[in-house]
Amino acid sequence: MNTTRRDFLKVGAGAVAATSAVMPNSNESFYSIASGERTAAPAGEAGDMIYRKFGSTDAHISAIGVGGHHLGDVPTLDEAVQLVHEAVDAGITFFDNSWEYYNGKTETILGRALRDGRREKVFLMTKVCTHGRSGKLAMQMLEDSLRRYQTDHLDLWQIHGIVYDNDPELAYAKGGVLEAFDRAKKEGKVRFVGFTGHKDPTFHLKMLELGYPFDSVQMPLNPFDANFHSFEKQVLPEVNRRGMAALGMKSMGGTAWGIKAGVVQAEEMLRYAMSLPVATTICGMDSLDVLHQNLRVVRGFQPMTQSEMEALRARCAPTAADGRFEPYKVSLRYDNPMTRMPHGFPFDHTQREVTEMLEKGDGPWLVPETTPETSRR
Repeated sequence: MNTTRRDFLKVGAGAVAATSAVMPNSNESFYSIASGERTAAPAGEAGDMIYRKFGSTDAHISAIGVGGHHLGDVPTLDEAVQLVHEAVDAGITFFDNSWEYYNGKTETILGRALRDGRREKVFLMTKVCTHGRSGKLAMQMLEDSLRRYQTDHLDLWQIHGIVYDNDPELAYAKGGVLEAFDRAKKEGKVRFVGFTGHKDPTFHLKMLELGYPFDSVQMPLNPFDANFHSFEKQVLPEVNRRGMAALGMKSMGGTAWGIKAGVVQAEEMLRYAMSLPVATTICGMDSLDVLHQNLRVVRGFQPMTQSEMEALRARCAPTAADGRFEPYKVSLRYDNPMTRMPHGFPFDHTQREVTEMLEKGDGPWLVPETTPETSRR
């Protein structure tokens, strides 16, 4: 293993430094991993990476994170590794991923990139993809993820894709994934746990209402979301009220279609998402150019004022009401095949990921399916 839990705790204070929780329009604090000193970044000048408190825990993470799925879209392994290296060197500590992305390809890429001392510099996350199946299967998936990452523990393990109305029931069922969470934490293989989803805020609220003490909740947050099935209005306040870490994703709407249509600009989309009370904003980055663009926003970051945010929401409102710029809420485009298979739902065969899985015949759906004791559709 590149690093042990004991080693990680030794370097934790230096690698992920303590700062104050960040709320909208507050003064950001910056921390230099290289110097170990906190400094204020002058307005308009490039500063070091911003670090924010991870919920009510003592951990801190970078204010932007690297999205795992996009690592599978980088043309070559060498280019993907270079992207990760530059992100780490720039101070990014939060790396998103999932057991099922491209049949495990993206976890393998990240594991390769974090060798040679970089593992201890990051807050490493992945998602478990039981999608209603058993906690036993979840533990098997955890071992797969640890092997691909070449590490002995995760900093954060999250349920992937709470996107159907019975997903909360399945997660809480006897023998289900939440029992695996408890076991993994007890065994020291996982520090923190949470869940993700992008379809409907009511499913997130149900996960919270049922009472499990999650450490984090990941959700789409952007100015279009504010006007349509809004996670910002319905879920984000509850997550913060409970002291959990709010993790924002899809700041560009997942497809950047709103940007391409000329409704918004990329910089203001990221600024908006970062100005919300979140621990980090996870950004899909499939090239060094995109990484550098995001770093420029962070280094010169000034939180939007409330009036700026309201004006941007108002500009997005006319095109937000049908979800055209948030396809993950209204189409199959973002329904990973593994989320649909256990429910007996058909695949979207126009998706490249689905096509590749079917052509190769070695997709992750071949993992034996075991189901917790609950009724299913």
